[in-house]
Amino acid sequence: MPMKRALLFFLFLSIQFTSAQTVLDSLTKFPVSYATISFGNGNGIFADDEGKFVFTKKLYPDIDSLFISALGYKDISISTTNLPKELFMVQEADVLDEVVLGFKRSRKFKIEKLKPYLDDDYYNCWLPTIESEIAVYFPKTTEKDQELASVTFPIALESRDWTKRKRANSDKKKFSTLFKVKIYNNKDGLPGKPLTLETIVFRATERNGDAFTLNLDNYNLYVPKNGFFVSLQVLGYTDKKGKLLPNKKYKEIQSPSGVVKIPTNFRPLLPFTNEIDTKRTFIKRVFINGNKWIMFEKGNGFKSSLLDKELYNYGMGIELKTYKDE
Repeated sequence: MPMKRALLFFLFLSIQFTSAQTVLDSLTKFPVSYATISFGNGNGIFADDEGKFVFTKKLYPDIDSLFISALGYKDISISTTNLPKELFMVQEADVLDEVVLGFKRSRKFKIEKLKPYLDDDYYNCWLPTIESEIAVYFPKTTEKDQELASVTFPIALESRDWTKRKRANSDKKKFSTLFKVKIYNNKDGLPGKPLTLETIVFRATERNGDAFTLNLDNYNLYVPKNGFFVSLQVLGYTDKKGKLLPNKKYKEIQSPSGVVKIPTNFRPLLPFTNEIDTKRTFIKRVFINGNKWIMFEKGNGFKSSLLDKELYNYGMGIELKTYKDE
């Protein structure tokens, strides 16, 4: 390894291992996996599976406070001056008080499937960024008990050679990306409270092809009467073992008015579709706008080529278990 690269690698490791902070449960002292670390100015990072994240004044000299949030915990705000190595989060009581809880027993059921909408056209795709969470609404289709068994997330792969992008056997660009999944109830037409506080993540690579199916059979996710939302949020790139890397979450671009921070786009691309009759996709800018959900449509403050082409929906697929009456 050349001397310059070796020095940079050593400095990176020094920052990673000597300056890492850890988010912990105040009672159990267990790590809080994948907590959101917001800078309050539209940027942020995530803790990894061990609750660790890297924050130093050298990396972020203009940040004076952090806002930390995680499912099932009270938000905390803390100054970056003399930032402690361990940050403790307090559990939030009764966060699941409106959730429909199910339990496992031997019951007959039939499988109902809603197919995903796939597309390999790069220009019909959403570019995932750390700040954006996408949620799709699914109604309850019957008065019978239903349980969410799996969700299929469409993925668009990119060819290494642009001139061969339309060939099915073209060599695809490699990636290893970690996503977080949340299941919400329906509150007045928007994602409300979570149906589970368990952290659900999956790693997607180019080997998954044009879709990734996440098995949710063990989460006991029974469908509420007014439906539910499934959300997807990119956490960043991982190493070969699936460990979240300390990814750079934005690019700094010099403009006439100063340095502008642009969110980093991560792969894979997420194809949108116009083949769904209703608009049922919602967007939340995680680190800005007060974390408020809005429908992905024209006039809601979004400038997107997808909206210009009337591609309003991310076409997730789902599999439901519909239980027979006893």
